[in-house]
Amino acid sequence: MEGTSKEGSKVWTDNERLKLASKLDAELDEYISNLEKKSYTEGWPEDRWEEEMEKHPFFMKKTPEPGEELSPLMEGLQQLKYGEDENTPEELANNYKEDGNFNFKYKNYRLGILSYTEGIRTKCKDIDLMAQLYNNRAAAHFMLKNYRSSLNDCKLALRLKPKYIKVLNRAATCCFHIKDYEQCIDFCDRLLDESPTDKIMLYLKSQAVVEGERLKRDKRKQDRLEKNLNKKEEELLNIIKEKGINLEVIEGKRNLNLKDLEPQIPEMAQCSFHLDAQNKLIWPVLILYPETKQTDFIQNFHEDTLLIEQLEQLFNDPPEWDSHRRYTPENINVYFEDKDKCSLHKVNVHQSLGQILQHERFIVRGGTPMFLIFVKSSKAEEGFLAMYV
Repeated sequence: MEGTSKEGSKVWTDNERLKLASKLDAELDEYISNLEKKSYTEGWPEDRWEEEMEKHPFFMKKTPEPGEELSPLMEGLQQLKYGEDENTPEELANNYKEDGNFNFKYKNYRLGILSYTEGIRTKCKDIDLMAQLYNNRAAAHFMLKNYRSSLNDCKLALRLKPKYIKVLNRAATCCFHIKDYEQCIDFCDRLLDESPTDKIMLYLKSQAVVEGERLKRDKRKQDRLEKNLNKKEEELLNIIKEKGINLEVIEGKRNLNLKDLEPQIPEMAQCSFHLDAQNKLIWPVLILYPETKQTDFIQNFHEDTLLIEQLEQLFNDPPEWDSHRRYTPENINVYFEDKDKCSLHKVNVHQSLGQILQHERFIVRGGTPMFLIFVKSSKAEEGFLAMYV
């Protein structure tokens, strides 16, 4: 029959095929247009796609900062690598070691230390792995010149592996850097027991021996110097006692030393009392003017110098703050405060400093004799004296 195949199926003409295709396209368009309109919300927003991509572990350019929000994928990956439920202590320790090695390779030594520390905290039972973690953390500390911390980690590694060559080498080097030459030699010897021809350790040991002897020599010289200084200090304090001068004793101390007698005022710190060639005392002296709230400082006041002579030098040129020239040697009274700070004592300005200091009520505080000066019969003098009645 015309229009059919041998098997009985219909044979389509080209026009029939085109009509059928058009009909199917129209039906599909109608079906799609009748679907419920929904917006897609699971993708990255157009205005923030770069920001979102940065959070993706495959595309991020820097590791997240502590406390920074992580993407769900990153959290999942971290859980796989660092989760205690997903890993054994040995697996965790090894993961942290790998992180530390990565940071060490790129000279991020502080991050490396953090990673190695986390690995150590797992307390895994693999002794070799724990020794490696301590060794690697020691290496990171060493690169940061934290030689004492590095040495401590070396010792912890050696407890686990006493013949760890790398660690013995680093421990010896750390000891040399911190000038612990005896311990340096000990670590060198331990390494040389395992490797007698190690040229680096042989050289380091020889240097430690030389520097150790030099250190001992310098220590002996310093001890002799301190002994001589202590002897001079004792002689100086004995001279003061023999002259009957009272020195303030710091509360809680039985014996004075020269450091206790250093001036406490910064401007006077370099002007401590001392002896001249004739074993005469020379003092730094502080002069206070309570009425004007001014001070004068005499750096070297010889004990044989009369107070009036020093006052004449002070007031030879009137100070800027004394525009009315009220402060003159003839128009002032000089006082000192007694031991108990309960009364003022008037000073005879025609006495020498040494004679004044020998007064039974005078006390030298902080190695610096102090005097108060008032204009005679002034209201300031009357008011100040009234405070001590």
